[in-house]
Amino acid sequence: MTLTNKIIFSFIIFVSPLMVMPAAMANQNSVLGDTWNTLSDNVSQTWNEPQHYDLYVPAITWHARFAYDKEKTDRYNERPWGIGFGQTRWDDSGNWHGLYLMAFKDSYNKWEPIGGYGWEKIWRPLTDDNFRLGLGYTLGATARDNWKYIPIPVILPLASVGYGPATFQMTYIPGTYNNGNVYFAWLRFQF
Repeated sequence: MTLTNKIIFSFIIFVSPLMVMPAAMANQNSVLGDTWNTLSDNVSQTWNEPQHYDLYVPAITWHARFAYDKEKTDRYNERPWGIGFGQTRWDDSGNWHGLYLMAFKDSYNKWEPIGGYGWEKIWRPLTDDNFRLGLGYTLGATARDNWKYIPIPVILPLASVGYGPATFQMTYIPGTYNNGNVYFAWLRFQF
C-alpha cells in the first residue's frame, strides 16, 4: 500500500465518522428535548388539572435476603408505617400520572420523605374495567437520616395492581451487597 493510499484509507476510517457525528448528536438532542418537553408537560398538566386526590399508606419493605448479611436483615425495619398524599390524572390512553409526597419509617426506623412524579402504562386485561395492571417509573427525590437528609434524586421502576379506587403499588430499589436491593410497596386510595 502506498503512502497516498494509506492516507486516504486513514481519512476514510478515522475522519469520515467525525463528519456524521454532528447530525447524530443533533438527532439525540432532539430526542432528549422531546422527552423533556413531554415529561414537563405531563407534570404540569397533572399539577394543574388533577382528576383525583390520593392517600398513600406504606405497606412493606423487604430487603432481598440474597443481598444482605443475616445480622443486618434481622435488625432492619420492614414495616414502614407512614402516610402520603398525592394527586392523580388519567390521560386519554388510560395511563396513570401522579404527583406525590410520602413519609415513612425506613430500614433504621427513621423518617424518610419521598416526593415526585410517577407514570404507569395501564392494562385492563379483564372484561371488568375496574381491574388494572400498571408498569412505569417514578422520578423524584428522597432524603435519609443516615445520609444527613441530603436530597437524593431517584429514578425507580413502578408496578401496580388495582381495582376501583384502590391500588397496590410497588418499586424495587437496586443496590449493592448490604445496601439497596429493597422491595417497597404501598396502598394508594383514590378520592
